[in-house]
Amino acid sequence: MNLPKTVGVVSLGCSKNRVDTENMLGILAKAGITPVADPAKAEIIIVNTCGFILPAREESIDAIFDMARYKTMGTCKLLFVTGCLSQRYPQALKSEMPEVDAILGVGDYPRIVEAIEEALKGEKPVYTSSRERFFECGRVLTTPGYSAYVKISDGCDNRCSYCAIPLIRGSYSSRPYDDAVNEMNRLAKGGVTEITLIAQDTSRYGNDFPGGKTLLAQLIKSACSIDSVKWVRTLYCYPDTVDERLLDVIAGNEKACNYLDLPLQHINADILKRMNRRGSPEYIRRLIDECRSRNIIVRTTMMVGFPGETDEQFEELMEFVEQARFARLGAFTFSPEEGTPAFDMPGQIDEDVKKERLDRLMTLQRGISASINASRVGSVEKVLVEGRRGSKCYGRSSLEAPEVDPSIIFTPVSDHSPGDYVFVSIDSSSDYDLYGHESGGDSD
Repeated sequence: MNLPKTVGVVSLGCSKNRVDTENMLGILAKAGITPVADPAKAEIIIVNTCGFILPAREESIDAIFDMARYKTMGTCKLLFVTGCLSQRYPQALKSEMPEVDAILGVGDYPRIVEAIEEALKGEKPVYTSSRERFFECGRVLTTPGYSAYVKISDGCDNRCSYCAIPLIRGSYSSRPYDDAVNEMNRLAKGGVTEITLIAQDTSRYGNDFPGGKTLLAQLIKSACSIDSVKWVRTLYCYPDTVDERLLDVIAGNEKACNYLDLPLQHINADILKRMNRRGSPEYIRRLIDECRSRNIIVRTTMMVGFPGETDEQFEELMEFVEQARFARLGAFTFSPEEGTPAFDMPGQIDEDVKKERLDRLMTLQRGISASINASRVGSVEKVLVEGRRGSKCYGRSSLEAPEVDPSIIFTPVSDHSPGDYVFVSIDSSSDYDLYGHESGGDSD
């Protein structure tokens, strides 16, 4: 059977989904199917979807319809839908989108070539039953060659009352330790110098191994021990499994970025309880203080408009954010998700109220961000060059994570390629970005 020769991919949602996309591309590459950037030139198009909340599902559906156009105006023979939306609503996708030729859930990527073969016969396979979390396939990176995500676990056991991830991804499962380390070594040999560890809950990594101890601190050490790796960062930690041992490793290792991604969601005790979030407000405040004492900046996420959130509880959140002064903060409004306890909780908040609260929170954070950025003026920072805009280069320091954080824009003294590290003097700032000039030669 003659398989397609080219594949175009739309990867939506989080960085964890991106890794799944890269794994699929690795499997397809071994079958002789080559990625192309232009979907009009792809014989098979894959939309790897997100199904976390309603706006993400809407974006996924729009992308599917958009890519379906290439079945008539391009070279596309097959349209596949994969990922979280597929796992959650496979039959609805099959019945309502006849343009789709195959549906694969989050554990079925190793069957993608099999699905192609079936689809070429005119069948419309739906694979959503497997739970194969980790497999070796020779990832094809979709990130710049100097930076890569490494997924260290899948699934989640936290069971937050608003979250559908356990329904989609299943229970928590840590990736074998040696498997993760071996992949990091392979990535480094391929030119990756920045490694970002990701999972639904990174700080719980290893507690499902014999002995029940979390091993994230040890894994960070292993990553930092790779000679050519320069930065190691961790995203998506859960507050109650962040301990002093982990903070000490982050603060005490030169290659570990002094950066902790810690989605907190709220600070009011009653809201946290109804969210089924572990960790009291007092514990959260102490944890922020522990990070600050080690010069670790915190990125967090907050939710507004959770069912029953009163004006007073929202004001408590606002006061906490003003006091905590997070270097990075994202926020979103509560979205009722089918199958979760919060879906039909009493006290659902009006959408206009949710939006007003979100706008107020982000306005507050904008001012905090501007103030923190202003405090960095006059410093000299090591910057990873990511590209060029006219006469300026732009990049990130160790205090900015890829894709989600602002840039440092600077005047170079010589030509630089993406992936170079240089020193930059910070001259000015805005609400989010920093501006400066190169202050020396290339940095090791």
